[in-house]
Amino acid sequence: MQGTVDGFSYGLVTPLVAYLMACLGGALGLRCTTRSMLVAQSWRPGWLALGSAAIGSGIWTMHFVAMMGFTVQETPIHYDKAMTFASLAVAIVMVGVGVFIVGYKGARGTALFTGGTITGLGIASMHYLGMASMRLDGKLEYNTLTVGISVAIAMCAATAALWAAGQVRGFLWSVGASLVMGLAVSGMHYTGMAALDVHLHGTATPTSGESPAALLAPMLIGPLAFLLLAGVVVMFDPLMVLGKPAVAPAEQKPGIPAHAHTAVHHSAHRLRFRPRRPVERGRSRAPQNR
Repeated sequence: MQGTVDGFSYGLVTPLVAYLMACLGGALGLRCTTRSMLVAQSWRPGWLALGSAAIGSGIWTMHFVAMMGFTVQETPIHYDKAMTFASLAVAIVMVGVGVFIVGYKGARGTALFTGGTITGLGIASMHYLGMASMRLDGKLEYNTLTVGISVAIAMCAATAALWAAGQVRGFLWSVGASLVMGLAVSGMHYTGMAALDVHLHGTATPTSGESPAALLAPMLIGPLAFLLLAGVVVMFDPLMVLGKPAVAPAEQKPGIPAHAHTAVHHSAHRLRFRPRRPVERGRSRAPQNR
C-alpha cells in the first residue's frame, strides 16, 4: 500500500528554520576556512577543523529540523538514535576532508574540484544516512534519477561555496556565499525527499527506535550550542571580518612594493662594500704647485 507522505506538516516553518540553520553553519564554516588561509601553518588545522564541524553541524541540523515536518499519515515515524548521530559524524568527517584539501592546496583547479566533490558527497551521504535512520511500518524507495540530481546539486553547491571561501573578499562576500550554500543544501534536501516513495507493510507490528520528540532536545541543544560557540569565536576575531592577514610578510614591508624593497636592499649591499678613497691633506692637486 502506498503511504501518504507530507513533507510540510508545519507549513513553511520547518523549511525556513532549516534554511537558516544551513546558512548559519555555512557562514561560520566558510569564514573559518577563509581565516585558515591567512594564518601561520601551526594555526591552520584548528581553523579548518572548526570550519568543518560548523558546516557539518549546520547541514545535519538543517536536515532534522526539516524532517520534523515529514510525516506519513498511515504510520508513526521513529528514529534510530545511533544511526542518526552516525550521520552527523559522516557529515563532519567528509566535509572536513574536502575543506582540508582546499585549505592546504588552494581553492582552484584540481584541489577545488576534489574538495568540492568530497564535501558534496558528504552532504548527500549525511542526508541519505539520516533517512535510513527512520523506522516505520513500511519500506522507503527512491527514484534513481532524482537521487542523482540531488547529489549533483550537493556537489555543485559545495564546490561553489569552497571557491567563494578561497576568494578572501571580506565578510559580506562570505555571507552571500553562505546564503547561496544554504539554498543549495535545502534544495538538495527537498529534491532528495521528492525522490522518496513509502510502501507500507500494513502490519500491526510496532516499530522500534527513538521518537522525534526524544531526539528533539539533543538535536537542537547539542549542535546549536556548538554553532553558537563557533559564532562567538568568529565575532571576537576581528580579522575574520576584515579579511586581512595577521602580519605582513617578513620580506616585504607595508607600503613598499616588492621590487622597490629589493632594489633598496641591493643598493645598500653595494654601498656597504664600496671602498672609500683616502683623502690626502696638505697636498695640492695642481701639478704647478708641486
